[in-house]
Amino acid sequence: MAARTHAPQPSHNCPVPDFGTVGVRRPRVCQHPHPGCCPGSAGPCLDMGDLELLLPGEAEVLVRGLRSFPLREMGSEGWNQQHENLEKLNMQAILDATVSQGEPIQELLVTHGKVPTLVEELITVEMWKQKVFPVLCRVEDFKPQNTFPIYMVVHHEASIINLLETVFFHKEVCESAEDTVLDLVDYCHRKLTLLVARSGCGSPPEGEGSQDSNPMQELQKQAELMEFEIALKALSVLRYITDCVDSLSLSTLSRMLSTHNLPCLLVELLEHSPWSRWEGGKLQQFEGSRWLTVAPSEQQKLRKLDGQVWIALYNLLLSPEAQARYCLTSFAKGQLLKLRAFLTDTLLDQLPNLAHLQSFLAQLTLTETQPPKKDLVLEQIPEIWERLERENRGKWQAIAKHQLQHVFSPSEQDLRLQARRWAETYRLDVLEAVAPERPRCAYCSAEASKRCSRCQNEWYCCRECQVKHWEKHGKTCVLAAQGDRAK
Repeated sequence: MAARTHAPQPSHNCPVPDFGTVGVRRPRVCQHPHPGCCPGSAGPCLDMGDLELLLPGEAEVLVRGLRSFPLREMGSEGWNQQHENLEKLNMQAILDATVSQGEPIQELLVTHGKVPTLVEELITVEMWKQKVFPVLCRVEDFKPQNTFPIYMVVHHEASIINLLETVFFHKEVCESAEDTVLDLVDYCHRKLTLLVARSGCGSPPEGEGSQDSNPMQELQKQAELMEFEIALKALSVLRYITDCVDSLSLSTLSRMLSTHNLPCLLVELLEHSPWSRWEGGKLQQFEGSRWLTVAPSEQQKLRKLDGQVWIALYNLLLSPEAQARYCLTSFAKGQLLKLRAFLTDTLLDQLPNLAHLQSFLAQLTLTETQPPKKDLVLEQIPEIWERLERENRGKWQAIAKHQLQHVFSPSEQDLRLQARRWAETYRLDVLEAVAPERPRCAYCSAEASKRCSRCQNEWYCCRECQVKHWEKHGKTCVLAAQGDRAK
């Protein structure tokens, strides 16, 4: 199976499905701004040619300046500047991929050897969220007027994994990760394990706050919802790593197949499908940071996340390199044979290459299992997480105290300066352009065309929905509008 095949596109790049052929994941946007050029389009298509966020020279300066920060410096002035730079690189990378006009961000990251730096920053902020953030939340007398500085650190992990998801589509990026690909595989395994574990505890929170909760409790709820979305991004990154299975080191293959037994974990994901749920007799899918109801006629359509799991399984089970390393124990055989129930004719029509996987499973029923291997092999192990934990063990309280005093208690003037910089970074026109889909009504989830005129944050399909949603939206709307005036 070709690892990176692309769906055929119309000559003028009109929209194609987000997941039509294996490997297709980017939205294609028509660059012809005239009414009716796309079937079903009532108005002009979106033209993103004028939405360059960074000039090539600027992008190179930002990439060359990327560096790793110690846990203690999370949220500091220098760290904040790099976070803003990463957000700009992230948005520019998505814009480049969307308009299909070359992808210089990916090339710059490879040229300057910055992919390992991104992986280290990703794992550093993951450890901060596990070890330091809970300490901050337990401090009773810490009642910040504005939690946005802490939110930016919490959000940093999502920014990096989103950038990695965009650029890891290219094989050379995975190769440039060098030894840190082992750390990234471990990171993805941790996220997917949590995803499987939480699937038995119901769907993730909707992100709507309670009137009785304080700002730090609200931030914890937002972090929990964000963790779910980060895990879904990690699934995509892992799938792109499996696309490179023929060029991965033996240590990485052993880590994926023997240490973590990723094929069995992926089977668990397909079984539980944590990105799907039934509510009120209706099927809902988690897409674009919210749960959307799937029409009955669309329920048999293969979703992007399910497709990522199937492709990862295909790569890990059918590539010669992986087959030579995978120990087929009785447990693994039992787990893998569960896949036969999912390989329906409808699925095979959408991903024809899975017929090879179906044949593999048919042969597997006749294959003798093997006892677990206990070979003594000298191999590399991931070192970023263990090094960070060794360097900071016993210092979590001290790090939290330092950040409370010097980072997360800014003056009003500092907040105003930060707000101005954030407004320059998060340009509304660019954010709308890189959105994965058209806006949805905040009340009924239908396609929306009207935006709240006061805060400019929420979208609605009609006036009636806006009125019905005002009880929940009113307070945040007023606060958001006040924040805009403060800038």
